[in-house]
Amino acid sequence: MFNLSGLTPGLGTLPLLTEMRTRSISAENPTGEKGKGGMAIPDPTNPNLPHSSHATELGQGWKVRPFLNAKAHETVTLMDVKGPGVIQHIWIVTDQKWAGQGRACVLRIYWDHEETPSVEVPLTDFFAVGHDLFAPVNSLAVIVNPTSALNCYWPMPFRKHARITFTNDSDLEIPLIAYQITYAEAHVPDKVGYFHSQWRRAVTDRRNPDYVILDDVEGQGRYVGTFIAWTQLSDGWFGEGEIKFFMDGDKEFPTICGTGTEDYFCASYGFPKIYSTAYVGNTLNHPGGNGPPKWSLYRWHIMDPICYEKNLRVTIQALGWWPNRKYQPLADDIASVAFWYQQEPHRKFPPLPSFDFRRPR
Repeated sequence: MFNLSGLTPGLGTLPLLTEMRTRSISAENPTGEKGKGGMAIPDPTNPNLPHSSHATELGQGWKVRPFLNAKAHETVTLMDVKGPGVIQHIWIVTDQKWAGQGRACVLRIYWDHEETPSVEVPLTDFFAVGHDLFAPVNSLAVIVNPTSALNCYWPMPFRKHARITFTNDSDLEIPLIAYQITYAEAHVPDKVGYFHSQWRRAVTDRRNPDYVILDDVEGQGRYVGTFIAWTQLSDGWFGEGEIKFFMDGDKEFPTICGTGTEDYFCASYGFPKIYSTAYVGNTLNHPGGNGPPKWSLYRWHIMDPICYEKNLRVTIQALGWWPNRKYQPLADDIASVAFWYQQEPHRKFPPLPSFDFRRPR
């Protein structure tokens, strides 16, 4: 009754000796196989070993292949392993301090040999970094540390196969990709769903300022998180809009309806200060000056997942104030990431916009 496989919930289960086996994938052990780490031999002439020149005097076993690189418009594979198993932690760093290049990199994850990805998100947004502007994140699911260390702890079970790719959509080479993907070889119970994540962006229309965070989700699942990179295109307060969860056949009116943007992100009377907590955060208060005001906001539904049985649609309104204290529909630039679990197969995502469209303002 105590065998939780790779889905261990925390400190209370650490003493349990289960049948899981820990594996970790990095450039030094790209397959994660037992006894296969640190085997590369220094060879400065090998383009697949671009960092091995630092280890020529030390030889095999001494940081010969610690990093990958990605040429312009190249896709590199970070993980390609058989199941069953559960990804438990992803750490990734690039040599870029992002500065407009973070959204050029796209993280895609495929489960069980599926043709279209279950995760398709620009790198920085996936880790709750909005607008390619660094801000510390200290939460249970995502941690961002100086200078550009991206970490996530979303459990990601898979039964047959897991593949993770990194695509560089920019015209510049990324000479350093450091990463570590830790997973457990373990049994995955039948009722366990697959992790999904999707990125969207739009400028809302004042005539109908509903922004769609997620749509066309079918089957049973759990919605577990929202990240929003919000750019104000109007002066004043922007956060009166309500988030709405349309589930299991809802049409005109949702089953779950929030009371305001700052309310959804568990704040009050605006976002007067920066905060980053286990489940919610306002990590970036960019007041403008060199551009429009920008915000980075996350809400993880870890303790309060949104459970649905048949389908799900999630929206949020772009709504502010008129000077006469009436609600003001807004035309704001909103980018978002939705996080959820569901059984496969999933509906094919809308095409990911080009890098030119993804660039921050």
